[in-house]
Amino acid sequence: MNNRLPPAWSKHLKSGPTPRLRLPQATPPQPSLQKTNSLARTQADDALLMKAYEHQQAKRLSEAQDLCFQVLARTPNHPLALYIMGTVCLGYDDEAALRYFGRAIAEDPKNPYYHLSLGEAYGKLSEYSAAINHIQYALELQPDLVEALCALGRVYTQFDKPDLALPLYEKALKVNRDHPKARIGIAAALTGLGRMDEAASYLKEAIERRVDVATAYYDLMQTRKFTEEPAEYQAILRELGSAELKPEAKASLNYAAGKVENDLKRYAEAFDHFKKAKQAEGYKFNIDQYRRFIDLTIETFTPELFAAKSGYGNASEAPVFVVGMPRSGTTLTEQICASHPEVHGAGELSKLRRVANAIGLQHSASDFNKPVATITEGLSRTLAEEHLSYLRERAPTAQRIIDKMPHNFELIGLLTLLFPKARIIHCRRDAIDNCVSCYVLPFSSAHSYNTDLQALGLYYREYDRLMRHWNEVFPDRIFENRYETLVEDQEAQSRRLIDYLGLPWDDACLRFFDREGAVTTPSRWQVRQPIYNSSVKRWKNFEGEITPLIEALGDLADI
Repeated sequence: MNNRLPPAWSKHLKSGPTPRLRLPQATPPQPSLQKTNSLARTQADDALLMKAYEHQQAKRLSEAQDLCFQVLARTPNHPLALYIMGTVCLGYDDEAALRYFGRAIAEDPKNPYYHLSLGEAYGKLSEYSAAINHIQYALELQPDLVEALCALGRVYTQFDKPDLALPLYEKALKVNRDHPKARIGIAAALTGLGRMDEAASYLKEAIERRVDVATAYYDLMQTRKFTEEPAEYQAILRELGSAELKPEAKASLNYAAGKVENDLKRYAEAFDHFKKAKQAEGYKFNIDQYRRFIDLTIETFTPELFAAKSGYGNASEAPVFVVGMPRSGTTLTEQICASHPEVHGAGELSKLRRVANAIGLQHSASDFNKPVATITEGLSRTLAEEHLSYLRERAPTAQRIIDKMPHNFELIGLLTLLFPKARIIHCRRDAIDNCVSCYVLPFSSAHSYNTDLQALGLYYREYDRLMRHWNEVFPDRIFENRYETLVEDQEAQSRRLIDYLGLPWDDACLRFFDREGAVTTPSRWQVRQPIYNSSVKRWKNFEGEITPLIEALGDLADI
């Protein structure tokens, strides 16, 4: 969640001494009671918003929300109250965040921070054109706004235009050489381009200057694989000894230390750090709610439903969806396919999830029949055409455009209603390897199933159950790309992939690691290397630590 408010946010609040209210008298004439009441109301609003800001910074979101609602009940369309509501909603209701930021802009259209936050929200949802427009406008209003320079750099990196990101970060560093988002951001852009040594130099300087040290150490440890203990390792352990560490910093440092220990094959020590990182994150996962979601999906999206809705959507063959568990080879698969001159890899897009949320196909829903009933033939075509325009914006002439959002495995029913001829590549990997690879990396709270080994194993079982359902509903339609098969014989499996896409073979697909462009997923280091097999049966390194995972996976665990 973005818990930033404008650095000078208090300037939006009118301050001053509380007026001394006097009882009305007949003579002499008194100041307008309405004017006095208005001033009192303004100051009361300011006091509530100050408290709301404090709650929001402390992530007490319900309390912050309640105070904003009090202000909006008394002062409808208060721009700062709307803005704070937008920051509160980011991360758990992004659509509401967009609406709140939009309303704040309508009330105060020249406020650069409001445009910046709306742009960041659009960027989070992969709506890159809207994101760029709003952030650029924020920079027109305030050209040296470092937050906006960094936000635009981040969007360009995500939009596969990292060369445009670098000068923005460089300008930001000229304004504030110690701004954490500029320091970390320029390193991330360079890493996405494969310029690891340059990225490392920025991160080392950030550490020297005490700029977002925990994040810098984590990112620095990701820039290469270690064969001997780096000098930074002992420094990371010293940082972990600080009694004043915030949970986020403790998690990042433990992940960094775990990465080094794992590279050095000190597996018990590595796993101890990963476990401490999970404890610091403190995420909780409701497996019962998720099971109900999978039940509803299976009960709703049946062969009979698709027979009844035959002819829905758009028959375009341009969309390709790469799905599966995170860390199952989705990035590698996209890179191989996108090395073909007729294929564009668009990265992880949230568009399909936004459509699902908008019609009510959410994890918390109690019924899917009503949402699915709203998808008429006309609406399916409208949604599909809008989605195609969204994809075409990224690659106007490509024959195939890949959306590699792994969790679209939940939405194969919806995407089939929109694109009955879309190709679906399911990346599957050894269950224990897949789960261990998830566990040792930092995921956001949206992936709270990754919080502990048992939850992760139970979640994997639900994912597997749903994929088995889709294969029954759509026999022979979904291409299963097994990670182990790809590693064993890269060329043969790559040729099968390209053939499934309906395209002629191109040898460039064998040198996917030379492909230009940004890679921003946790796989960014690996996909810059030729295929290697050291990740196959990696779980055996941690065999003594992962009993809860193996028990939760049950018959899916290949031991």
